[in-house]
Amino acid sequence: MKLVFLGPPGAGKGTIAALAKESLSIPHVSTGELFRKNIRMGTALGKKVRDILAAGNLVPDDVTVAMVKDRLAEADAERGYILDGFPRTIAQAEALAGISGIDHVVNFLLDKESIVRRLSGRRMSKSTGKIYHLVYNPPKRDGVDDETGEPLIQREDDKEEAILHRLEVYEEQTTPLIDYYRRRGLLLDIDATGTPDVVHARMLERLGKAEKDA
Repeated sequence: MKLVFLGPPGAGKGTIAALAKESLSIPHVSTGELFRKNIRMGTALGKKVRDILAAGNLVPDDVTVAMVKDRLAEADAERGYILDGFPRTIAQAEALAGISGIDHVVNFLLDKESIVRRLSGRRMSKSTGKIYHLVYNPPKRDGVDDETGEPLIQREDDKEEAILHRLEVYEEQTTPLIDYYRRRGLLLDIDATGTPDVVHARMLERLGKAEKDA
């Protein structure tokens, strides 16, 4: 099954993708991880991305598309994949259509209040990178990392003002893409409220029904 995941920050796409990777036996392809992997491996594309990012510029579509194309050509993606973070624009969606046909675009829906509550409650250990949540995954002692005992921090982009700005940017960038896939009959809206296991089960049920109806 070839899937694209869409959804606002805080909707849980990465967590659901990790669960779906196991349940569907297909790889989770994150563009962010693709960039990091190519940079680590010193590929020609990785060197290009490293230089672009070092200059503070956005990675152009042709470089991102080339990385995705290379990744989807690998053996483990023959049976399908979950694309997370790509496409972000109509141009990228059209480029993807030239590389691989997709079965469904899973669009995770979550209201603004729930997103702010999820993201603003996150805390991080600066040295280990471990993520906690004040409600869903609190540390054993308030405000400190379980392993190191150091004070936990709140990332700037997890503060409410930054979250609301991120949501505005997401809606502006992604609404045309959602409309693009809806017109093509590929979009499946999924309610992202509840625990990851609940949302994952809800998605699998909807995908199963969509496959039968196809």
